[in-house]
Amino acid sequence: MTLNSELMSRRQAAVVRGVGHATPVFADRALNSELWDVEGRRYVDFAGGIAVLNTGHRHPLVIKAVRDQLDRFTHTCFQVAPYDSYVELAERLNALAPISGPLKSILLTTGAEATENAVKIARAATGRSGVIAFTGGFHGRTAFASVMTGKVVPYKKGVVSPLPGVWHVPFPISGSEVTVDDALRYIGFIFKADIDASQVAAIIIEPVQGEGGFHQAPPELMRGLRRICDENGIVLIADEVQTGFGRTGKMFAMEHYDVKPDLICVAKSLAGGLPLSGVIGRAAIMDAAEPGGLGGTYAGHPLACAAALAVLDVFEQENLLARANEIGARLRDAIDRFAQANHLLPISRARGLGAMIAFDVLKQRGSNEPDAEATSQVTRLAHQNGLILLSCGTTANTIRILVPLTASDDIVDEGLSILESCLVA
Repeated sequence: MTLNSELMSRRQAAVVRGVGHATPVFADRALNSELWDVEGRRYVDFAGGIAVLNTGHRHPLVIKAVRDQLDRFTHTCFQVAPYDSYVELAERLNALAPISGPLKSILLTTGAEATENAVKIARAATGRSGVIAFTGGFHGRTAFASVMTGKVVPYKKGVVSPLPGVWHVPFPISGSEVTVDDALRYIGFIFKADIDASQVAAIIIEPVQGEGGFHQAPPELMRGLRRICDENGIVLIADEVQTGFGRTGKMFAMEHYDVKPDLICVAKSLAGGLPLSGVIGRAAIMDAAEPGGLGGTYAGHPLACAAALAVLDVFEQENLLARANEIGARLRDAIDRFAQANHLLPISRARGLGAMIAFDVLKQRGSNEPDAEATSQVTRLAHQNGLILLSCGTTANTIRILVPLTASDDIVDEGLSILESCLVA
């Protein structure tokens, strides 16, 4: 039998240290919301490959679609010999996206590709270069995406950025010192001190910050951003890489707001575990780039397109949007009960939309002082007891839950029971 420790030793010798790990276990197989490591140990999966598996590991419809595509062809490059699944997927995304007017889409491979291409498209449409993002936001690890990301450690530490032109605005978090008015006023300061509004191509924001701690952008902030963009000809980009495809109880998190973006970045759960991303947006903006200016060798890969079409079918057939809200309610009830239990570590009440749920581990009950060390201990105990669990947040004290939307109540309850045991003070 291969041991996790043996594989980790080989990994350390062969793979760069810049790639981190949430757990020290190596996957052997997985099904729906369960995973088994190479030593045969079973885990409840509350991570979903970082929000990639809203339809679970190896959903039968997704697997069948990929196998059927394997019998046709595996790659042609859409720019060389296009294929119908790319077109059909773009049509379905255009029909689903909460954006006004005629829409068009481009398919890519990774979330960072999506955010970078969204900015590229916005720059082509406006003839401008500036970008405004938010502190705590995460938009990817590639060169420009990491510049847009509003957190230095670990994404920027030790890397000198050669790409200027991005300004960060404080993100208003409930209970913090930053209000929505502060954030909007700060954008005005940027326009006066750093870059004229007429030179800003885009404002990019996550409707719910992912790595930043599962904090939702307040509705009044979205309204203010929409007004600023309309007044100044700026493209509003919603980064829905983590929030998209049912995680928040709606297909897109922007459906929780009464304003609409110009572009939406998608990835993660779009293709049920296969690498696929995209940008959906207003046709007039999306068509600004010249032919050949967008694309990629593997962008919109046929296997991933087949998987994504199956994922959309699963959402319809299994009513996963309703299921996301059911799971979210179950998670909230349990976490709020944990927060009131004196024998457990001090934690905050649950927050988040749909099944995108998180809570904070705190130094003292009733305070907001973060306890990053205790948070790390909780995630470590979790995997030791059979639960894959992730942390996040700008102060590294947030526990986030991204269980597949196809998980049964029994599996969700089992995971919550393990989590409770790991919170014992």
